[in-house]
Amino acid sequence: MAMTSSDALAGHTFEELSDYLDRDRTPADPSIEGSPECQTALNGMQRLRSVHRDLLLKDAQRESEREDSWVSSILQHISLEARAGRDIPISHSSPTARLSVTEGAVRGILRAAGDSVPNIIVGRCHLDGDVTEPGAPITVRVDATVLEGEIIASLADQLREALYAALRQHTELAVEAIDITIRDLYQPFVPPAKASSDE
Repeated sequence: MAMTSSDALAGHTFEELSDYLDRDRTPADPSIEGSPECQTALNGMQRLRSVHRDLLLKDAQRESEREDSWVSSILQHISLEARAGRDIPISHSSPTARLSVTEGAVRGILRAAGDSVPNIIVGRCHLDGDVTEPGAPITVRVDATVLEGEIIASLADQLREALYAALRQHTELAVEAIDITIRDLYQPFVPPAKASSDE
């Protein structure tokens, strides 16, 4: 049976989570606050709202369709990546302990690490390889959007270092490579000029 987005998000739809954010997460909903999948989706939606709020302040009508498409694409990736996915084992000193972190949680870790790098926005995150097998080689593939005017190669290197550090800290994945694809550029927000008091 196919899994719906509401199944993957602890029974909540993306629309419900969006309304919950609109209410500043009040009153608190334990079924949302206690769900790792919902938390991953909420964090992604909050980051997207912050960026999109600045983009919407621009007057360039010719870019509106491209921006709407870009936002829709990011939301789609957040929806997919919030799902738990595969269980990634974590070793433990006790032979009877069975610890794991979900693939969705690792994607959330990658997004959070991406947020630490200014002027770059992480989009799609994908783990290629058998993450369920300890020591199996893994390639991390990430799509990103860069602020127009920045040096792309430098930002990509900073992002790659941040992702490697986060994966080393939180997982035991044998990461062979992190492939970063810059899919788009976004323009800096320029506040509208204030009218002169002499006019």
